[in-house]
Amino acid sequence: MKSTIKIATKKLLYMAVLLFSISTIAQENDKPVDSTVTENLDEVVVKAVRVNADSPITHSNVSKEELEKRNLGQDIPTLLNYLPSVVTTSDAGAGIGYSGIRVRGTDATRVNVTINGIPYNDPESQGTFWVNLGDFASSTESLQLQRGVGSSTNGSGAFGASLNLLTDNSSDIASAEIANSFGSYNTRKHTVKMSTGLIDDRFEVSGRFSKIDSDGYVDRAFTDLKSYFIQGVYKEGNTLIKALTFGNEEETYQAWYGLTAEQLEEDRRQNPYTYDNEIDAYWQDHYQLHWNQRLNNRWSTTLGLNYTKGEGYFEQYESETTDIDLYNGIVVATDVNDDGEPITDVIRRRWLDNDFYVVNANVTYKKNSLEIISGVSYNTYSGDHFGEVIWARQFAPDAEIRDHYYDGDATKKDFSVFSKATFKFARKFTGFVDLQGRFVDYKTDGVNSDGVPFVTDANFSFFNPKVGITYKHCDFNSFYASFAIANREPNRDDFKAGVTENETLNDVELGWRYNSEKVNLNTNLYYMFYENQLVLTGELDDVGSPLRATSGKSYRLGLEVDANIMFTDKFSMNTNVTLSRNKNRDFTSSIDGELVDLGETNISFSPNVVVGNAFNYSPIENLQLSWLSKFVGEQYMGNTDNEESKLPDYFVNDLSITYVIKPKKIFKAIVISGLANNIFNREYVSNGYFGSYDYNNPSSPTGITTGYYAGYYPQATANFLVGLNLKF
Repeated sequence: MKSTIKIATKKLLYMAVLLFSISTIAQENDKPVDSTVTENLDEVVVKAVRVNADSPITHSNVSKEELEKRNLGQDIPTLLNYLPSVVTTSDAGAGIGYSGIRVRGTDATRVNVTINGIPYNDPESQGTFWVNLGDFASSTESLQLQRGVGSSTNGSGAFGASLNLLTDNSSDIASAEIANSFGSYNTRKHTVKMSTGLIDDRFEVSGRFSKIDSDGYVDRAFTDLKSYFIQGVYKEGNTLIKALTFGNEEETYQAWYGLTAEQLEEDRRQNPYTYDNEIDAYWQDHYQLHWNQRLNNRWSTTLGLNYTKGEGYFEQYESETTDIDLYNGIVVATDVNDDGEPITDVIRRRWLDNDFYVVNANVTYKKNSLEIISGVSYNTYSGDHFGEVIWARQFAPDAEIRDHYYDGDATKKDFSVFSKATFKFARKFTGFVDLQGRFVDYKTDGVNSDGVPFVTDANFSFFNPKVGITYKHCDFNSFYASFAIANREPNRDDFKAGVTENETLNDVELGWRYNSEKVNLNTNLYYMFYENQLVLTGELDDVGSPLRATSGKSYRLGLEVDANIMFTDKFSMNTNVTLSRNKNRDFTSSIDGELVDLGETNISFSPNVVVGNAFNYSPIENLQLSWLSKFVGEQYMGNTDNEESKLPDYFVNDLSITYVIKPKKIFKAIVISGLANNIFNREYVSNGYFGSYDYNNPSSPTGITTGYYAGYYPQATANFLVGLNLKF
């Protein structure tokens, strides 16, 4: 593997030099650089993973001001619900706790998430657990959502979107905030923020402490989040050093098995769990160090270091279990069931204890209209998986409480190197080339939670090129085209299911941007075609994680239109529409004991229509009223086009109000916020699961009949949140 990395690194460096040589030919007609224009060093932290407004990469930017308007305790996916091609969901129904985001139909494990350029996705599951980032929007300066493959990023490959977050910028002025919000389902958020401002024109210390509680829309699906963010900054001339730490302690009651159709009809707020401590508890702390150095007007460097410590469990009551052997001699049977099988009751905890280290280093060269960014990223992950029995109706004679009934460990190493160049090669044409090599080494050992040996030793070497061109017709109109290839390794559950091949995505994007004083319009046509795409089957494992299966050849074809229109100084509209076609080309499935070729089928959880809209009205200064609407078309929870797997479409409307008072004394500002969600009290379901099972049936030609089951996650009906933010 080392020789492969060495060869690939040399190739990429040679390509970077070649890009530099070619692009400099076009610089003779460029205007000299304005030495008075300096780049915000805080933003350089994420420059390597972001793109600019004229890039041939489809993207959306969200500022701190936009996040603040609805930041009343809900998770970041919920705050991003109205972005193009985005569909969000919440297990507890109210947007707090276990929340998820899908972009262009791709699930959360395919959305690459970075914080200050540091990978956030769990390296093994590749998922993003927003429940471990309580109130993180209060410490977010800005974020960028890139749709499609996007530009090269760090960590797990982007296979439908990448989301990068920049935490709070340094502040020259001392400040403090006290924010409190309250709402339906006993929801409460309490936040305290402070900043010393620059001390001696060099140093700043800032911090945030938050507490969020909610009982959840679903009965007893409570969430208890405690989080913090602390940052120290050294700033002098062309040097910026940031040391920051943030973390979260969460406890949530389980709601990840949803409801059957009958339960949904009977009482959509019920929770089938009855054990009072059926909880998920997890602690996660992050430590980051960033050093940004501008060497001169052309060269700048960044170095990022990270250590993340995570530890937690979920607790589960197993009643009358027949899996006596699973517990490895710790428990003994106490009774038999009606079939004469030995049974017992146990309470178990499944633990994950992990460490994650990251090193990022980037160098940027910028001269006139040429910019080259090259960098490397290396991360290593180690995770211990183990289960313990904390109570049993009867322990074995030599067993003790908290004995482990399984133990396994995993290590993952991820190294990537990239070079990306943006250059003008004619008066109206700008080119973009982005080359990345990524190398993954994943090993597991021991026994998994099913009591089965789980030994993996897999290596992957990926080359991910991206090229694009932007044609600026005039100050108002520009057109772009891009082509990108992405490769991605299986995750832990995929390996458990026997999947060992990587996926490949080819992404074509064609776009038109129109920007005037009153209208900003972005139109994009995309075609994403896959080899060995791992699509969600619709089924869940025994801890509520979605299962995936290889679908062979598949594609996503879509049109995205995103517009911001200023009708008057007081009235504006933000709207976006996605129309898409998402298909498996040749899908096969076992039905009634036979393997059936179903041909072209719909990809699971991929609605063909997604619409978001916001009408904004400011009748007076510092007051804004917004009417927010979201429509999501019908979608299948499986890949067989079974009508029993279909989720109906839904249309939801929210009202938002923000009023800013600026007193002359004591407070810099008093911000009053209100959010009325689902104002028309629509009963809807945004997510679910679907699976099949076979049973013996003598009247069937094969002697086997396939049955189906489904589960649903009901979302909250009409509810509200109100907040008061005092800024000093």
